[in-house]
Amino acid sequence: MFLGEVEEILDIIEPEQFKKVIDPLFKQLAKCVSSPHFQVAERALYFWNNEYILSLIEETSAQVMPIMFPALYRISKEHWNQTIVALVYNVLKTFMEMNGKLFDELTANYKMERQKEKKREKDREDLWKRLAAVELDPPKDKDPQILSKTPLTSFIVKRENPGIGIVPGGEKSPNSAKRLGSSSGGSASKKP
Repeated sequence: MFLGEVEEILDIIEPEQFKKVIDPLFKQLAKCVSSPHFQVAERALYFWNNEYILSLIEETSAQVMPIMFPALYRISKEHWNQTIVALVYNVLKTFMEMNGKLFDELTANYKMERQKEKKREKDREDLWKRLAAVELDPPKDKDPQILSKTPLTSFIVKRENPGIGIVPGGEKSPNSAKRLGSSSGGSASKKP
């Protein structure tokens, strides 16, 4: 219904008005064409069967093609419905006839982006494998340091040994625990 109303509007739109709505219109059409629901994708692809809309697209192919191309190319390889794939091939063929040079550039750019994406995915998988290997085989030459000199560690040490405190440099001071105990209202207690 939405796509039918959009097509009716496009049937009467002036070329200057069309240029103002190219980005949002074709971003939405790319989403519709990419829909796994074949009727939505099919209805969106039928826009290329409308002669007036096709003439508007041809006049602005340099703006429309970069928006639509990635979705169309991906669908041509991955969509489950063969009717949709055939319609997409027709649209891609129309784009190639409209502006062959731009079509070739978009194809090369798309393939290059896919290669980069595959490389990033492989790098990510390799990183996870290395992390898993490190986790399964930790270094044996060092003892794991469970407690480091953090404020929480200092607090634990003070609670267990009220007569000994840790000063900011990490050194132990018997007076620091007394000062801490007296400044907090004398709540420091000694263990029996």
